[in-house]
Amino acid sequence: MSDIHREHLPVAVVGGGPIGLITALGLVHYGIDVVVFEEDDQLSLDTKAGTVLTRTLEVLNRYGAVDEVLAASLRIDEIGELDRATNTSTGSVRTGGLTEDTRFPFLVNIPQHQLEPVLRTALEKKGPGVLRMQHRVTGFTSHDDHVGLDVQTPQGRATVAVSHVLACDGGRSAIREALGITVQGKTLAERYMLVDLKADLDVANPRDYPYLAYFGDPAEWMILVRQPHCWRFLFPLPPGAQEPGAGELAEKARRFIGDIDELEIIGTNIYTVHHRIADSWGSGRVFLMGDAAHLITPMWALGLNTGVLDASNLPWRLAWVLRGWADESLLGAYEAEQGPLATKGSGEMAEAARAYMDRRGGAVEAMTHGNWGKAITRSLLGVRLDVDGSGNWSMVKTGDRPVPVRAGDRAPDLPLFGPEGRVHTHDLAADAFVALYFTDSRSRPRIPEQNSSALRRYLVSRWDAPHDSGLRDRALFDPGERVTRRFGVDQDVVVLLRPDAHIAAIVPFDPRDGRDIAGELYEQITGLPVPMTSHPASRARGQRVGAYEGGQR
Repeated sequence: MSDIHREHLPVAVVGGGPIGLITALGLVHYGIDVVVFEEDDQLSLDTKAGTVLTRTLEVLNRYGAVDEVLAASLRIDEIGELDRATNTSTGSVRTGGLTEDTRFPFLVNIPQHQLEPVLRTALEKKGPGVLRMQHRVTGFTSHDDHVGLDVQTPQGRATVAVSHVLACDGGRSAIREALGITVQGKTLAERYMLVDLKADLDVANPRDYPYLAYFGDPAEWMILVRQPHCWRFLFPLPPGAQEPGAGELAEKARRFIGDIDELEIIGTNIYTVHHRIADSWGSGRVFLMGDAAHLITPMWALGLNTGVLDASNLPWRLAWVLRGWADESLLGAYEAEQGPLATKGSGEMAEAARAYMDRRGGAVEAMTHGNWGKAITRSLLGVRLDVDGSGNWSMVKTGDRPVPVRAGDRAPDLPLFGPEGRVHTHDLAADAFVALYFTDSRSRPRIPEQNSSALRRYLVSRWDAPHDSGLRDRALFDPGERVTRRFGVDQDVVVLLRPDAHIAAIVPFDPRDGRDIAGELYEQITGLPVPMTSHPASRARGQRVGAYEGGQR
């Protein structure tokens, strides 16, 4: 199979849960042909994950689906912590303190069974026909230049040729099993009970609870979440305990929220507590994502939202490789960056959160030191990726004030003013590497021209570039040096942003010599020189999947 043929093959996403749908939205955003195979005839109806963190909102914004999710959600700017014995606050995390870091200084609550249809609608708008229900992948064959998928469809068996396979098929991933990849970790003896209930805690029985409240106690802890149309509470079940009945659940709820007039149990779910990580995240053209790669029980909302970090990292890499803008080696850094976050990041933070709720100690710094540090960590905005393979990464930041950015950090998302009006830093990097040259525009610095869609270059200065400077098309006005101060960089510094808005490098430059430092950095990361052409136009959306139904491709 030729490279030309390969370029026209879709990327297959196996699994139509939230990670699969968000991954597909990302591929569509980058103009990559994609097909999603979901074996069931409908999306999940189970009572599952209910809090979407800020970093996930930023990813959804990049992929063009955040407005739909916000419209269906309940927005919150406080994560409360209460002492179970006294029913008094022991502190709160105020995400409103992140206004200098993001356009979304809040979290949202939305049950997964309501989130999935919203994501499906957004995907159908952007990529009609991409999602295929009742399509079960039964096997695959790997080749040098493609993967052949065996798919059982409503019309019968089909063989589909795809360029890559992204396994988003959950904790019991059939793709992972077929690859012979094992998982390491543990499953706890205790389970979690999740209960949705109707109760008026606003008017008839007012309670001054944050919309996300953690009631900690060594004997009996609970998490209370205000969903768009109901309340939800979650608590641990002792090992071997039977599922409580409706009466017992109502009684338990009243032990936390007090006696109220009416209380109705409208949904329940029990799930097992895992901390299990795949020992490899793929092979060749097949990659594991979400629960297929890391099954982290969602304390602190670290389940679904950690999977979205995968969906932020891998799609742009695939796009760069499939466009011919990067060497295949770029794909290898996906596991190198995301693996530590799941193994030693989300997993250990979830363990610490359980210890904190049990009042056993073991709280990480993000639970105790400084509102800004707690807020940026709890919202997953504090994730620093290991961009240079040095082992220098983190999920935790501390303190009450923002700190200067470092390589690997997610870049703050703030407005600048460019040739076409106001633009945010994350929008600049939504489909390109972006070099921000922090310098004085009055000195006429030698900034390379805009000659590539893969790498865009901009001068950032509090001095607007005059129209006769020759820099107007690549100058960004930073009034009051708001962005410069938040980045915390010196003058005559280049900050290179990746398409996922993480900082690839921070290096000094001489504004007089004209050396293309950003281009050199780009080549070090991607393995290829900066292309001097625009990326090829994607084919019509209706032609994304190709004709394979009921037969061979």
